[in-house]
Amino acid sequence: MKSKFTWILTLCLAFFIQFSFAQEKTVSGTVTSKSDQMTMPGVNVVVQGTSRGVQTDFNGEFSIKASVGERLVISIVGSKPVTVVVGAQNRINVQLEDDTTVLENVIVEGYNVTKTKAKSNVASVTVSSKTIEGRPNASFIQTLQAQVSGLNITSGTGQPGGNSQIIIRGTGSINGKVEPLFVIDGIPLNSDNFRSINPDDIESVSVLKDAGATSIYGNRGANGVIIVKTKKGSFDSALSVKYSSTTGFSTLQKTKYNLMNSQELLTTERAYGRGRGFTTGPNGGPMTDAQIAAAPNTDWNDYFFRTGVTQNQVLSLSAGGKNMTSFTSLGYFDQQGILKGSDLKRFSFRSNISGKSNNEKLTYSTTTSINFSRRNEANAIGTGGVNQNYVLGANNSAPYITPSEYSTSAQLFADYGTQGGTLLLTPLFLIDKLKTFENRIDELKGLINIEGGYKITKDLSIGTSIALDYTQQNLYTWQSPGAFNSLLFAGAATAPEFEDQLFERDAAITSNTRLNYNRTFNEKHTVNAGAYVEYIKAHRNGFNFRQRGLNPKTTSPGAGTGYILDGPTNDRFVPTIGAFKQETGLFSYFGTADYDYDSKYGFGATVRRDASSRFAGDNRWGTFYSLSGRWNIDKEAFMQGSVINALKLRGSYGTSGNQDVLNGTYLALNNTRELYTTGVGYNGTQSFILSQLAVPDLRWETTAQANIGLDFEVFKGRLSGSFDVYRKKTTDLFIPVPLSAVNATGTINANFGALENKGVEATLNYDLIKSASGFNLTLNFNGAYNKNTILDIAGTTGLIDNGTTVIQEGVTIDEFFLTRYQGVNPANGNLLFLNAAGEVTENPNPTVDRVLTGKSRIPLYQGGFGFDSSYKGFFLTTNFSYAAKVYRIDFDLQGLQNPTNNVGVFNVSADLLNAWTVDNRVTDIPALRAANYAAQNNSDRYLVDASYVRLRFASFGYDVPKKLLDKTPFKTVKAFVQGENLVTFSKWRGWDAESPRTADQYQYPTPKIVSVGLQLEF
Repeated sequence: MKSKFTWILTLCLAFFIQFSFAQEKTVSGTVTSKSDQMTMPGVNVVVQGTSRGVQTDFNGEFSIKASVGERLVISIVGSKPVTVVVGAQNRINVQLEDDTTVLENVIVEGYNVTKTKAKSNVASVTVSSKTIEGRPNASFIQTLQAQVSGLNITSGTGQPGGNSQIIIRGTGSINGKVEPLFVIDGIPLNSDNFRSINPDDIESVSVLKDAGATSIYGNRGANGVIIVKTKKGSFDSALSVKYSSTTGFSTLQKTKYNLMNSQELLTTERAYGRGRGFTTGPNGGPMTDAQIAAAPNTDWNDYFFRTGVTQNQVLSLSAGGKNMTSFTSLGYFDQQGILKGSDLKRFSFRSNISGKSNNEKLTYSTTTSINFSRRNEANAIGTGGVNQNYVLGANNSAPYITPSEYSTSAQLFADYGTQGGTLLLTPLFLIDKLKTFENRIDELKGLINIEGGYKITKDLSIGTSIALDYTQQNLYTWQSPGAFNSLLFAGAATAPEFEDQLFERDAAITSNTRLNYNRTFNEKHTVNAGAYVEYIKAHRNGFNFRQRGLNPKTTSPGAGTGYILDGPTNDRFVPTIGAFKQETGLFSYFGTADYDYDSKYGFGATVRRDASSRFAGDNRWGTFYSLSGRWNIDKEAFMQGSVINALKLRGSYGTSGNQDVLNGTYLALNNTRELYTTGVGYNGTQSFILSQLAVPDLRWETTAQANIGLDFEVFKGRLSGSFDVYRKKTTDLFIPVPLSAVNATGTINANFGALENKGVEATLNYDLIKSASGFNLTLNFNGAYNKNTILDIAGTTGLIDNGTTVIQEGVTIDEFFLTRYQGVNPANGNLLFLNAAGEVTENPNPTVDRVLTGKSRIPLYQGGFGFDSSYKGFFLTTNFSYAAKVYRIDFDLQGLQNPTNNVGVFNVSADLLNAWTVDNRVTDIPALRAANYAAQNNSDRYLVDASYVRLRFASFGYDVPKKLLDKTPFKTVKAFVQGENLVTFSKWRGWDAESPRTADQYQYPTPKIVSVGLQLEF
């Protein structure tokens, strides 16, 4: 009986296995495009609900194992997906229709609102991951430069991970925040610090510019909004593994300062009567020609700067089933700065998950980003610290000094004493600092957002999200007790050697709840409305200490060892400690409404109420709104059959605010209060002292903006573009306001004043060549004109004098206010100037002879242009950036052309070889002994036109065709070589014409970068 049962069981099992194998079979087919009947390579063919999937080959063919009854999902970006049930047939041919909702540019308008470009009423530009990924930049912001009209990005530093200044449509405040709000995956950020975020994780960046787009963000939208969306997986898609590797080499851009070599400098010193050229010759006299000729030449740029190596490795995995998708990435970024002692290392992790229920009523998503970075920063950049600033040493050190003259800190200190405390040893001071000083910052950055939504009815849905922006920084600075700088100040009352440690934690929580309604009536009328409630609470706290006095035998950087305790005889080793705690909050409720008629006309409105913890009483609440509309002219009957494929007129008007009346998230938190502190009072007693007068009516800075725009496509889409005209007016500026002297101060910062920005923007794209042979060439251009004007300033003068610049009614913010330099007096070699009356003088009075120059650090024109070309897998892309009518003071050049305090101590420009003499009276260089060099300090002699055109980016590479990868495990293989900041054309003679500053002095230059990369997808 048992054997009979075993036989029957075996027979059933064999039948079951035979049946199973009979059900699973190989299904083949061809995928073609319905619009042109062409085969489609690279189409995803996935068995629904499984990880089994393939892609069509170059001929559109596919072959996949599937069982009868299973569903095949055939999909590719730009086409509508098709689902086919496997039946008895072994071959399935599919035609895919174009998905116009994908093919059209998608416009992001904030709070998860997206529209096609044709149905958008606002001024918004989206940059895709294609532009961002693979670039050797620590921050994605640097890759956006010259990509969007009206978006002005200036780096101003080559420090790895250093911040850039980002301005949209002009400077909108004097003392407050001028940069846009950043939102990453629905998380508003407290700062523009992106050094800890992996750019290769980004799917798109959208720049919102007009009030129709930004008013929904209320008090934070006055300066524009930049929305970042990171990558996610796709439903019903097979596992995709992508690996990207980039290696870059950064080098110093060259200056045109024309520095002297050792022979020129020593000869100049000999003639001038100061320095080694005058004192180290025979018997302590001038050097002979032979001695000068034998002097060594050190290029201090080569010593303090280097070729920095950048490594960027990114591994990402994405997949999706019927109801869930995932995207995971791991990244490692290591960038050496071109300045020795500076670098950035970053480890990044991201996990994005999204899902839905079977009936698609419930949706959910999580985005998690955890990043750690460590950077070593050069400090004292931009200062004149001869024993602190490496850039000063690189630019100004005498070339006849050599690194071999340095041996130890103690010997350098001795040499400094025996040589009379000369600053000629500046490069040796800085060599010592490189060996005895550390400045390191560790940063942990976390961004987490959890979101869920439920479709109550076909038209009505509800959703909620909670997000966390967390930043933790540990800063550590250490100066060795044996350092030259410690020995130099050993006689100070407090010990000069030190160790600083700072711990800071910043956490911002955002909660948002929404109710959305969307319905189409009679196939022509579409209404979309939303109601939102939002709450934001931010906390910042930390502590710091400085230990003075370190034991050279036991101190170790960052270890907390070697601390010398303070004794009873003095306070030389007393440590200093501090702590801080800050909070700020925002509560808001707002609504949106959009109406579309037959894709031809559209109207939108937003209104938002914000309550900020910064303000008090009736001023705590602010109301902001916008109205927008569009007319799709191309949908009109009279446009049919024309060469115009798309033509849309749009307009908007609205208001938005700026609660950061001082430029910082945690600044001006208590300005509505009268504050007191402890201090020394009458007869030396400890007392409470008034530290701040209250401004009880403090309120938002408010910006009202009007915009008119035109979007178009002609010649079957080969030429496309947009034009915008706008006017922004900011009122209630937070500026100094005159106050009665009875209050013990002459001014107080309060809301008064106004400024405006008005301008024109243009974007053009033209497919110059689209050939059947495979060669394609597209030209692109974007440009912006922005005029900034101060409208109203407090006080009787209508002017705020900042020294070299002023803020004055009727002119641009920070317009230069200087005496006018007129050249060299041929009679005596002195400097010539004009007084206020236009009369030539050698002795201008800076109090009364300064005049408005009509020049500012703010560019009047800026933008970019370039081309994209491809041919049978090869591609070449360029991007040029430009800025015009922008001026800055070049203090580096001033120092190199001023012999008064520099000859005999520092290097100078070879321009001085053309200085005025009795035999050389016609020249633009004053006499070396000119009597009035000091008068140039308040003049426009070194106010330089910093306009530039730069080859910002160029990339050449090869994308291996799909047909060559058919029998390999790869879906994509792409190799490229690219360059950043390759060539700059400018009158600016320094390292970098690009800077957000009014004046430049010994700043960290931005580098030239050449990199190679490889991208693989499995």
